Amino acid sequence: MSRATPLRSTPETIEAAAQVGLPAIFDAIRRRFEVPEAFPPEVLAAAERVAADPLDLPTDDLTDVPFLTIDPPGSMDLDQAMHLERDGDGYRVRYAIAHLPSFVEPGGPIDLEARRRGQTVYAPDIRTPLHPPVFSEGRASLLPGQITPAYVWDLRLDGNGEGVATSVRRSLIRSVDRLDYAGVQASLDAGAADERLQLLAEVGPLRLALERARGGAALPMPEQEIERTDEGFELRFRPQLPVEDWNAQISLMTGMAAAELMIEARIGILRTMPPPTDEAVARVRRQARALGVEWPETSGHGEFLQTLDRRDPRHLAVIDAAAVLFRGAGYTALDGEVPAEREHAGVAAPYAHVTAPLRRLVDRFGLVVAEAVSNGREVPGWAREALPTLPEIMAASDKRAKGVQRACTDAVEAAVLAHRVGQTFEASVVDRSEKGPSAVVQILDPAVVATAEGDARPGEHVTVRLASVDPANGRIELVIV
Repeated sequence: MSRATPLRSTPETIEAAAQVGLPAIFDAIRRRFEVPEAFPPEVLAAAERVAADPLDLPTDDLTDVPFLTIDPPGSMDLDQAMHLERDGDGYRVRYAIAHLPSFVEPGGPIDLEARRRGQTVYAPDIRTPLHPPVFSEGRASLLPGQITPAYVWDLRLDGNGEGVATSVRRSLIRSVDRLDYAGVQASLDAGAADERLQLLAEVGPLRLALERARGGAALPMPEQEIERTDEGFELRFRPQLPVEDWNAQISLMTGMAAAELMIEARIGILRTMPPPTDEAVARVRRQARALGVEWPETSGHGEFLQTLDRRDPRHLAVIDAAAVLFRGAGYTALDGEVPAEREHAGVAAPYAHVTAPLRRLVDRFGLVVAEAVSNGREVPGWAREALPTLPEIMAASDKRAKGVQRACTDAVEAAVLAHRVGQTFEASVVDRSEKGPSAVVQILDPAVVATAEGDARPGEHVTVRLASVDPANGRIELVIV
């Protein structure tokens, strides 16, 4: 099975992808992973009712605050909006998150269906949403110009970006600007951004520096996008923009603040990941040394990974090997006792998912808990009772969503190569395969990763021949020549 890596498409690859019946393959993948289909009639009927007449709107009014959203172009289910301003020598960040209790009745048909789905599942052709679009892409979404209920996190930071005070309350807000990452980055680069975005460009790097200082780690894997076009499907590389990292830091900061509230009150649900074992770190160190990639003894794995260049085949091989350091992520519910394992090793701090309730079930419950705790109220019984059930629901939905994404990527990669059987390609070896004399290689053009028969060492340049392709099953067979 191939792995997701960047592929810059050409008109030829788009045409090839369109010819092999990818939509039918995607349908088969969804059936294989038992992705839910249409919403039941009773769910749609309930959604229509709450879209027209929400259940419980907040009375607090923050519609005078000029919130903005930053999302990919065309997004309609907008979970988050932000506003940044100076606060003495520090900063004030207000982060608004969609308020789902205004639209989802506990124990009602929408709630029960959301628990069955767990999260939104993305495929290249369609998106299978967690909630009916009639409200998740309308009245509940933080779309510009409309008054929308939200949880508003009020985060006060010092001059170094460190949090000094946190509160969260239910409010009505009105976003005034709907922005996208490329546009925001361009305005910042041109010096034309307003103060809110300029402050994001200040706070984001400060938070990244704090993450590095506390030992946070992220795997800098190459990113891949599959986009539907008029001609078919395009598989391409989209470089990560600095503003995306800064925006992610606001979300991470909010999740860390939520986890602190939950731990202090001894109730909630955390996103956890164990630290890598000493053996795993030592293994990656050995592989880096064998590839000639310097890893200072004084540097932790998080700091080291930030120095790697995805364009260097030796570094790419180290990145591939370092995936072993990021295993075991899950959810841990707490009610009365704080678990010993309470941190997320990648964040290097306690952390909770609370910033995407339109697309991820667990966030709705985390937000209810955090808002109640922040305001000194009892957590509602329906939310408390659900906490122990959420880890299993989310584990199953994570498995489904990742399986669909991986299988669809495999299918598109195979489709792109379907007309090139017998051709040879330059490639870099990124790992040894566990099966027989074979290696995991990355083809340089087009950039696809797959297993190739033959013996080679990580970091080597090789030539591979495409022996066969099976788009329906996402299989690519390569031979090192």
